[in-house]
Amino acid sequence: MRQVIIIGSGPSGYTAAIYAARANLQPLLIASSVEAGGELMNTTDVENFPGFPEGIQGPELMTQMQQQAERFGTEVVYDDVTSLDLSGDIKTVTVGSGETHEALSVIFATGSAYRKLGVDGEEKLSGHGVSWCATCDGFFFREKTIAVVGGGDSAMEEATFLTRFASKVYIIHRKDSLRASKIMQERAFNDPKIEFIWNSEVTAIQGDTALSGVALRDTVTGEVSELALDGLFIAIGNDPRTHLIHGQLDLTPEGTIAVAGRSSKTSQSGVFAAGDVIDPSYRQAVTAAGSGCVAALDAEHYLASLPADLAIAAVATPAAAAAQA
Repeated sequence: MRQVIIIGSGPSGYTAAIYAARANLQPLLIASSVEAGGELMNTTDVENFPGFPEGIQGPELMTQMQQQAERFGTEVVYDDVTSLDLSGDIKTVTVGSGETHEALSVIFATGSAYRKLGVDGEEKLSGHGVSWCATCDGFFFREKTIAVVGGGDSAMEEATFLTRFASKVYIIHRKDSLRASKIMQERAFNDPKIEFIWNSEVTAIQGDTALSGVALRDTVTGEVSELALDGLFIAIGNDPRTHLIHGQLDLTPEGTIAVAGRSSKTSQSGVFAAGDVIDPSYRQAVTAAGSGCVAALDAEHYLASLPADLAIAAVATPAAAAAQA
């Protein structure tokens, strides 16, 4: 039985693993068999993560985080969690291979997934002109022509932010009115760099090695047109990855895992959550990493509070013990 199992391998999961391993908790980190490393694995240049003045590639950053976690004794398993039992003092985590792992505490760091348009060219040009994060990638589009897809507050916020860099920002919306709040609409309407393209949906994203434009369909007339672009930002929402804990942990109205105050403590004793899965607002690598630190410290304090006979039951695996030697 483990002292702590960490589910998720993004910045929050690996940071939690670094802190937990340095506290001699011999964590087991379960990374996805397909999406190990989280959203940063689909990002090219990361220029806003502290400590890298020249920037760093997203996959390289995640590789270095993993290596740092493993250096201190984290064991990483590439598999997918299929079910959880978070009740009681001993938590059980079952993975796709059928193996069941037990632990006294669990850190849930599964992140969130940006909603995608599901059109041709979207996957191929991700990171090559197509982005889901203005604060991450807006800097690369100085004096460029870009578009934002969406009609909510996040889309208006992204578009307004992007006018700091771009020479022109289109907002593409499938309807003739916005669902964004009035104040966010007014900011966008009053910005001279922003132009709205109403009743339109993106049907294809064009370009070979970099984005060159999009194909649009008028949702009223069906007319098809093309729009030349240097960048496309998709802001149609994101979904926290919480399907594994439905019915076991409390959620917020936004659908994220509810935690107590600034802590990582969930509604279930011994279960902690970190990163985008608890954050409906910021969703940055650096805030996720800080959140992972909090979760590891909370788990360490929780484990220290357990009765001695229960704590002794969590023994290190041979591999983790050797790594600590």
